Amino acid sequence: MKILALEFSSDQRSVAVVDDGQVRAGAQETAPRATRALGLIETALCAAGLEREQVECLAVGLGPGSYTGIRAAIALAQGWQLARETPTIGVSSVECLAATAHREKIWGRVSIVIDAQRNELYFAAYEIETSGWRETQRLRLASMDEARARVEGGETVVGPEVAKWFASGLPLFPDAAILGQLAARRNDFLSGEKLEPIYLRETAFIKAPPPRVILSRP
Repeated sequence: MKILALEFSSDQRSVAVVDDGQVRAGAQETAPRATRALGLIETALCAAGLEREQVECLAVGLGPGSYTGIRAAIALAQGWQLARETPTIGVSSVECLAATAHREKIWGRVSIVIDAQRNELYFAAYEIETSGWRETQRLRLASMDEARARVEGGETVVGPEVAKWFASGLPLFPDAAILGQLAARRNDFLSGEKLEPIYLRETAFIKAPPPRVILSRP
């Protein structure tokens, strides 16, 4: 299966083409506020020698992470599916980070932290061994103090922005190539409109007040 993977949940945004579990091509850029999403896709497809109509599945990193980036990836996948009816698969970016840690041979108990704003972190823990990885603590919101206590206790802590909080942390970014390989093992396809970002807070909106009516003078 030829998979186009989109991972935009961090500042290091990437696209990859994975064919039958093997990475054929990829492209990435570091863009804190914007991304050349279509340019990255064209670069990866061209390097893989594929046309758009040959893509058989779209894999999307669902975060948590950059809400704008994740939404952009989902919107691209939804538009692609509307045009070509291409199946989609959503993959947790935390699982992608655990797989990336495994690739980098970061063994043992590994805590993954991602900026959740409001002085909180998205947190999950994995046991990573040569044979694979398993989740030991499910993804949740955690305080900075809790994460700091784990670092002081000697735990390995990784994540896209970990170095700005903890000097001993290992910077690690979710990678579209690994995302595509994870998706290649699955068959839980979704329609595009069912792709949702992983966001552990309840979404709240404040309704704007009604517009003021300004009477014109005769």
